[in-house]
Amino acid sequence: MNPLAHILENKVVAIVRGAQPADLLKIARAVHAGGVRMMEVTLNSPGALASITEISQAMEGQLLVGAGTVLDPESARAALLAGAKFIISPTLNKKTIRMTKRYGAVSIPGAYTATEILKAYEYGGDIIKVFPAGASGASYFRDIAGPLPHIPLMPTGGVSLDNIKGFADAGAKAFGLGSSLVDTKPPMTEEYLQQLTEKARAFVAVVAKG
Repeated sequence: MNPLAHILENKVVAIVRGAQPADLLKIARAVHAGGVRMMEVTLNSPGALASITEISQAMEGQLLVGAGTVLDPESARAALLAGAKFIISPTLNKKTIRMTKRYGAVSIPGAYTATEILKAYEYGGDIIKVFPAGASGASYFRDIAGPLPHIPLMPTGGVSLDNIKGFADAGAKAFGLGSSLVDTKPPMTEEYLQQLTEKARAFVAVVAKG
């Protein structure tokens, strides 16, 4: 299965920001055990590029690994060479999209307004990350889907177990889950990792129900 089809089928992307490099593979295995099949390592995390390489090699065929907080084409290229299969940005940068597509990876640029969302799609974005989604709620996605039903949207920022079904019902095609799924502040104990697996399982179950 190609990376875009994989994301659209499995929907839940675990966003890991600020984790220690030694913990990232543990986190990846914990969310995978809960049914999550995509993980984003933000580039402002320590040792992000090396971690992307480690996880993509250790979990090849199990977990699709991408890079997040990608602000420019140079950073996108470095992440792609490290093994990232998708590139997620908080903002819209045409050159970053083009670099991502040049390497055959999935481009998920960030946008918010209808104008930005359409531009991001026209520039080549495969899925558009609507950020911050929590500020507007699911009703905003219904409004956007009216004139732009052909553009796949991924709410990110403020998506939780309490509201993810609302975003799904509003037509969202994928979901970016940050601290609501992976909180990198606590120690990565076996107990915490088990809780992480259970939390991942809960998110996946809600999305699977439609």
